[in-house]
Amino acid sequence: MDRVDVRLRFAAELRFLLPARRRRAEVAVAHDGTSTLGHLVESAGVPLPEVGRLDVGGRTVGPAYRPHPGEAVEVSAVERPQQVPYTPLRFLLDVHLGTLARRLRLLGVDTAYHNDRDDDALVAEANADRRVLLTQDRGLLHRRSLRAGAYVRGSRPDDQIRDVIERFAPPLAPWTRCTACNGPVVAVGKDAIADRLEPGTRARYDTFKICRSCGRLYWPGAHHERLAGIVAEAREIASAAAPTDPAARPRAADRR
Repeated sequence: MDRVDVRLRFAAELRFLLPARRRRAEVAVAHDGTSTLGHLVESAGVPLPEVGRLDVGGRTVGPAYRPHPGEAVEVSAVERPQQVPYTPLRFLLDVHLGTLARRLRLLGVDTAYHNDRDDDALVAEANADRRVLLTQDRGLLHRRSLRAGAYVRGSRPDDQIRDVIERFAPPLAPWTRCTACNGPVVAVGKDAIADRLEPGTRARYDTFKICRSCGRLYWPGAHHERLAGIVAEAREIASAAAPTDPAARPRAADRR
């Protein structure tokens, strides 16, 4: 009996997630009569958290749809900015995204990060704490137990922060979080922490902040100009990415 396929037509933005041998506009997968469309898309290599609309014959269907033999499916990428199932929007980053975590915290975005969590622990923490798991590990995004996740585009921190802001449009509150532990940062009088300062710092600076969680001190030191540049660029990206109507933010495809 001749094999009958379902044809998956992936948007250009999704094709980099396909195995090299399948990295083309249309991928044929075998029709077995029982698999859902969500299963077929993931079996081709694209995690469902990266998928937006699924269109068959001019109508939109869900991942639970069971395609018919010979059908062609248009697989779109998640629309931006993306709506997520959690309020407020918070993130958990995997162990390979430490620099991105520090930048998100600099921008005041609630960002959990650990350098010693395995995959099971990351998924459990993301679900329990109602956080979106950001990763460059496609295997993590294929886990059916993960409620909300996203693949971070780019190898450079500048590209990664742009990708996250454009995709999620998180509210920014720069200089309000500790870049080391994610705790809240508040102003503190110089006299209150004078005994913790080096003589040069004490003589040169008058404005200080302290993390309420870990006690780390902050002041506008030698790196302030570079950090201020990161903040200014992020604000420009956020301004362009912000939805006109926040209530109309599109959703990603639900899990199977």
